Amino acid sequence: MASLATTGQVTNEKVFYALKSVDGWSPDDRKGWALKKQGLPELDSFLLDVELWPLEDNHQERGQEWEAFEAWLTHEGIDKQDQVKQSGLTLYRVRCNLIQAQQLLRHRDVRSVDLPPSFGLERSTVFQDIQNFPVVSAPGEQAPGVVVLDSGLATGHPLLGAAVGDAQSFLPGESAADENGHGTHVAGLAMYGDFESSLRSSLFVPTLRLFSGRILDRNNENTSGFVEKHIEKAVRYFVSNYGCRVFNLSFGDANKPYLGGHLKGLSLTLDALSRELGVLFVVSAGNHRVGEDSPEGLAWRDNYPHYLLDDAWRIIEPAPALNVLTVGSLARHNQTYNSQRYPLDPSEIPISQPDQPSPFTRSGHSVDGAIKPELMAHGGNWALNTRGGMNRLLDQGHGLGVISTGLDFALGRPFAVDSGTSMAAPQVAHLAASILQEHPDANASLLRALLCAHAVMPEESQALIDRNKDFRKVCGYGQVDVTALHRSLESAVTLIAGGPIRNKLHHFYEIPIPDEFTSGGRRRLREIAVGLAYAPIVRSTRIKYRATRIDFRLVTAPDLEHVTTMFNKATEKINYDNIPELKTATVGQQARSKGTVQADIWCFKQFNKDAILRNQKLFVVVTRNDFPWGEPLCATEESYSLVVCLRDRENEDARLYTQIRNQLQARMRGRAKL
Repeated sequence: MASLATTGQVTNEKVFYALKSVDGWSPDDRKGWALKKQGLPELDSFLLDVELWPLEDNHQERGQEWEAFEAWLTHEGIDKQDQVKQSGLTLYRVRCNLIQAQQLLRHRDVRSVDLPPSFGLERSTVFQDIQNFPVVSAPGEQAPGVVVLDSGLATGHPLLGAAVGDAQSFLPGESAADENGHGTHVAGLAMYGDFESSLRSSLFVPTLRLFSGRILDRNNENTSGFVEKHIEKAVRYFVSNYGCRVFNLSFGDANKPYLGGHLKGLSLTLDALSRELGVLFVVSAGNHRVGEDSPEGLAWRDNYPHYLLDDAWRIIEPAPALNVLTVGSLARHNQTYNSQRYPLDPSEIPISQPDQPSPFTRSGHSVDGAIKPELMAHGGNWALNTRGGMNRLLDQGHGLGVISTGLDFALGRPFAVDSGTSMAAPQVAHLAASILQEHPDANASLLRALLCAHAVMPEESQALIDRNKDFRKVCGYGQVDVTALHRSLESAVTLIAGGPIRNKLHHFYEIPIPDEFTSGGRRRLREIAVGLAYAPIVRSTRIKYRATRIDFRLVTAPDLEHVTTMFNKATEKINYDNIPELKTATVGQQARSKGTVQADIWCFKQFNKDAILRNQKLFVVVTRNDFPWGEPLCATEESYSLVVCLRDRENEDARLYTQIRNQLQARMRGRAKL
C-alpha cells in the first residue's frame, strides 16, 4: 500500500487488486463460537483462549510478537496459564476479568478470543461399574422390534440380553457372536437411542425388542461374497419370522462414493426390498476416510466446514438409496479427556462445535439431486493435538465420541466410545421403531414422513446453511425433535393422512388453522411442517431412477373450489411449476421434491390483520405424475403417507390440539348431515 501511494506500483498485483475491501478486525470479529453463543461469564475471573495472528515465515518477528504480547498481558494484570507456540499457531489460555476480556478483544495482534471447550464426555461416565445399575427387564413380546445388521451381537451384555429376540449370522462360516465390537456398540444405540442420557440418569428401560443379523466379519468387513445377498437373506428372515419393520445398517463401502449417475448394487437392493416388504432401512451416510484427500494439520480446523462439500466427502453405498433414511453426524462434545484433565492446557482443539456437522460426515446429493442425508444425529467429533507442533488428528473417541454398550463387558468394560455416522444412524432407527408403539400399523413411508416432518435444524447448522445453501447437502432436514413425535400435544399437533393415488391426479387436504395460531400478542415462533413419503419402483437402467413422482404443495385459496380449479387447469408441467406456494418455505418445492421423502417448514413470528392465513384457507395438494417409462410398471394406485404439524411451543397457553379436534369433529358432523 505504501508502494502504491508513492510509485503507483504494487507487488503481487493480481492478488492486491482482487481484494474487495480492506477493513479493521473488530471485537465482534474476534469472538469465537462459544463466546458469541454464551457471552462472557458473569464471574470475577474466568478462563479464555486467545489465538494470535500467525507469522509463519519470520521467526524473528514471531518471537517479537510473543514477547510483546506477554509483556502486555503482564502490564494489564492478565494471568497467562499456558501456551502453545508454533510457526503457524500461537495459543494462550489466560485468566482475566470482564474489563480485561474487552481489552483482549481489541488487541491488534489477537486473531480470536473464545471460551475454553466445555462440552465433554467425562471419563467417570464411561468407566462405571455395571453392577451399579438395576437389572434390565424384558420389554414384552408385543414390543416393536429393531434389527441391527452389523458385525454380530454380544447377547450376554447386561443392558441388552433381556431385550434380545434373536441373533443370527448370515455370513457363511461365522457365528452370530460379535468379534469386532461395532455391532454391539450400534445395538445399544438402536435399543436405547440417546444412550448417554440414559447412562447419566442410570435409567435403562427397554421398550423395543432387539434383533441382530451378522453380515460383517471380525474386521467389520464383508469379503466372503456379495453383501447384497447376505442382507437380503437377513431381512427376509426377520420379516417372515418376527414381522420386523425397522432395520439399521451402519455399513458403507468407502470404495463406492456417489458422484452422480445411476444407483446400483446395495442401494438398488435396499430400494427394492423397501418397496416389496414395506420395511424401513436406516443407513449411515458414511465417514470420510483420512488419506491423501484430507486436510493437513491446522487445515482441519481452519478449512472447516468447507471441505465437507468436496468430492472426498461424498456419501457412499448404500447411503444414496432413495427409499431409505440416510443419517449424517452432528458433534455433541468439544472437550477431550485431556482438556478435562488439564483445564489450563489449550493444546487440544476441537474441529466441530456442538450441533455442527461432524468433520467426518459425508454429504449428498443422491440421484437426480435428491436430498441426502435426510437426517442428522449425534455421531461424535474429532480434535487436533497441537502440542509440540504435531497437529495430530485425534479421531477415535478421546471424549468426543458416542458412548454405548461395549463388547468387553465381561472384562469390566461394559461401555465403549466411538465416533462415526455408524453411531448416528441407530439413534434414528430407535426413534423409528419407537413410533410403532403409538402407531402399530404405521408403514415405512409414514415412519419416514413423521421423522422428517419433526426434524428441526440445529441453530449452529442452520447458520452454515444461511451462509451457503449447499450445506443442505450435509445437514438434510436436520435433527429429529422428539417433543411431539409420538403423540400430539396441545401446543404441537400432528395430522396424518395418505392413501393410494392414481397417476396424473391430485389429492386436496384442507388444513385447519385455529384462530389462536394466527393470534396477535407478543412475537413468538410458530411453525407449519409438512412431510410426505412414498416408495416407488426403481430401475438403474433409466435416466430417471424412480418410476413415479409424488410431491406436495402448500397453498392458500379462498375455498376448495378455487384450489382444485387452479391445479386441474395446470395440465402442462410449466403451468404446474408456476403455481405459487405459501411463501417462506425453508427448503423449497424444487429442492425437496427430488427425493421420495420430502419435508419442509414454514416459520412465522407475527401475523397482522392482512396476513394470508387469517384471510384464506390452507391446503396441502399431493400430486402424482409418473415418468413415461414407468407408467406400465407402476401400480394403478400408488400409496403415500402425508404428515402435517402445527407447532406453537412458545405459547404456554396454546390449545391448538383442542381447537383442531373441534374443527375436525364439526366437519365430520357436517358431512354426516349431508
